[in-house]
Amino acid sequence: MKETVLGIQVNTESYDELLPKVFDQIEKQQKSLIVAINPEKIIKAKEDQALKTLLNNAEFQIPDGIGVILASKIQKGQITSRVTGVDMMLRLCEEAAQRKKPIFLYGGKPGIADLAAKKLQELYPSIQIAGTQDGYEKDNQKVVAKINEAKPDLLFVAMGSPKQENWINANRDQLHPTIYQGVGGSFDVLAGNVKRAPQAFQKVGMEWFYRLMKEPHRIKRQIALPLFLLEVARGTKNNK
Repeated sequence: MKETVLGIQVNTESYDELLPKVFDQIEKQQKSLIVAINPEKIIKAKEDQALKTLLNNAEFQIPDGIGVILASKIQKGQITSRVTGVDMMLRLCEEAAQRKKPIFLYGGKPGIADLAAKKLQELYPSIQIAGTQDGYEKDNQKVVAKINEAKPDLLFVAMGSPKQENWINANRDQLHPTIYQGVGGSFDVLAGNVKRAPQAFQKVGMEWFYRLMKEPHRIKRQIALPLFLLEVARGTKNNK
């Protein structure tokens, strides 16, 4: 099921409800893109029609950001829990290991995808990592050929958004994988280069506050959240 937040579709399901649907797409050989939705992207999409189209055309839009949960509460919607990009990737990898579905990691600085792959192998010993490729290869056809030769079922692309989703959409018709997820800085997290917020912050949806404490310059981005929620509230009131 999906809910619309300021013109952007968002899945209402939890991790456990989404995973069977994602892997069912592999069995049906129906190529699918997973995008993470947060208030910042929703606000940008209001001014950027190409971004709005990209987000709404994805097969799965996960609610990555406490602001999306709050927005759903304001409009009395069905989204009750966050589905973060990095945790979705980890849950997909765990399930892929159990189902023997090979994965491929593409993006990041040289060596980072390899370190991320090593960490995934530690976390899920039975995982089949078909290959890795850093994001610095200039010949796109070489990248496509390498992925296709490896024949993975799932492809994780770390380039930052929306660059990673645009790359997926531009190439997926000629690519072997069925499931595609743009994962931003997730390879850096797995490689140990970037520390996530402690579990206590993650559980209550306060990762943004932890990052703000670590990086005060993010305050401009965080100010946008109250404005986003105000706009959702106005839209809800006007629709009554």
